Amino acid sequence: MKGAKYESRKSKTGTPEESREEYKPVAKAALKKATNAHSAYLKKEAKKVELAAKEAEQKAGRDAQLEAAKSVIIVEDASRPAAKKIKIRDTTAYRNTRVAVSGWVHRVRHQKNMIFITLRDGTGLLQCILADKLTETYDAMTLTNETTLTLYGDIKELPAGAHAPGGHELIVDYYKIIGKAPGGEEAITNIVAPDADPQTKYNYRHLTLRGDIASATLKVRAAVVKAFRRSYDELGLLEVTPPCMVQTQCEGGATLFEFDYYGEKAYLTQSSQLYLETCLPSLGDVFCIQESFRAEKSLTRRHLSEFTHIEAELAFVTFDDLLSHLEEMICRTIDTVWNDPQLRGFVQELNDDANKDEKKRFEKGEVAELKHYEFKPPSRPFRRMRYSEAIEWLNEHGIPNEDNEPHKFGDDIAEAAERRMTDMLNLPIFLTHFPVEIKAFYMKKDPHDPRVTESVDCLMPGVGEIVGGSMRMEELEELLDAYKRVGIPADPYYWFTDQRK
Repeated sequence: MKGAKYESRKSKTGTPEESREEYKPVAKAALKKATNAHSAYLKKEAKKVELAAKEAEQKAGRDAQLEAAKSVIIVEDASRPAAKKIKIRDTTAYRNTRVAVSGWVHRVRHQKNMIFITLRDGTGLLQCILADKLTETYDAMTLTNETTLTLYGDIKELPAGAHAPGGHELIVDYYKIIGKAPGGEEAITNIVAPDADPQTKYNYRHLTLRGDIASATLKVRAAVVKAFRRSYDELGLLEVTPPCMVQTQCEGGATLFEFDYYGEKAYLTQSSQLYLETCLPSLGDVFCIQESFRAEKSLTRRHLSEFTHIEAELAFVTFDDLLSHLEEMICRTIDTVWNDPQLRGFVQELNDDANKDEKKRFEKGEVAELKHYEFKPPSRPFRRMRYSEAIEWLNEHGIPNEDNEPHKFGDDIAEAAERRMTDMLNLPIFLTHFPVEIKAFYMKKDPHDPRVTESVDCLMPGVGEIVGGSMRMEELEELLDAYKRVGIPADPYYWFTDQRK
């Protein structure tokens, strides 16, 4: 109350009660501010009511429109030429022809009396246009991404200045819905949105694969595997398929997936290279493209429980021959992929996506340095660098080992240091002659320096190690000593040992 004042009172016992503060008149500025805030609140609430009424009216109109659309039936025009069933990859050859194309709705955009569909069938993308009555059906009005359908119509070249995949579009005259994909909360764009966290994308990998980036990755991967097979074939190597269930190890017992094999201990293979060697005397130079398995509980891109291993074995070669072969295989395979215009586009698209992701990580402070990814085929010759030279280079440039100390001979150079060196030099490197103790037991020692092996890792800027290889021990006694040195029994390797006899 304005001007009211409460005085302290005494209780019956004479003890003063708690004093109350005097109310003061509100300041004019504060009163005005409160009045304006109240007015704004009333206006906001009135706007909410207005919008709710408008949305309800629109929904009622939409519901009525959808209900009416259920009665709209489209029929294929029997007077039109029969449609030729084709894949999207064949559309250029069928321009100005009536075709039938089946696929999934990759994107859909509604306009007044028109619907634009980007159709996907795995072989490509095709812009399709629905107009007039075709847009008035219930199926058309409720069309969602990933709906499967068959579209009929004529392939027409785009007018000058217009853009669409393949430079043409399908003018639709009839369609059939094969299966309707869910919308609303269950729509694919809500489940695996572009900015969804990685774990969500992993859990919904079956849906993530339908996206542009995942599908482009798999297409490039398929092309690389195909190019490897072509390169090996041109160089005269024969493909074989070694077993994935084995009773021996190649890369150390700590990473073996063990299982029971009819009462005996067995493992999933870490590498097929030892088996490939047994094929040399009868088949000559051989290769395989097989799955390998490593029981490594590490969440990095260098640690995969299962991966596709491309391996080869060559007979009667020197260490220099091996390096030349690797260089030829890498460059030949990359050139095959890079010279395909469509695949080059996919690679550039994937690099653009990587740059966007790197920029987001940099803005969030997750990485200290902003990198730019741009793929360029490697130039020859690759740099040859011995392990001992790499140790010196790392120390000269102040790059420590994992214990934050200067590198010393015998260190297993960590990936981070190796990557930094490769990126700073910015060229492909054959890193060779690693110490015996950090390499596999079967690798041949350098005749001029028995401390090291005739071994190699191929390092690429921006990537790191992409190839590992070595010469093999030739002498029986040396191999038997190697089994003892690493503490593995020789008996399970009898078939590998026999190659030395």
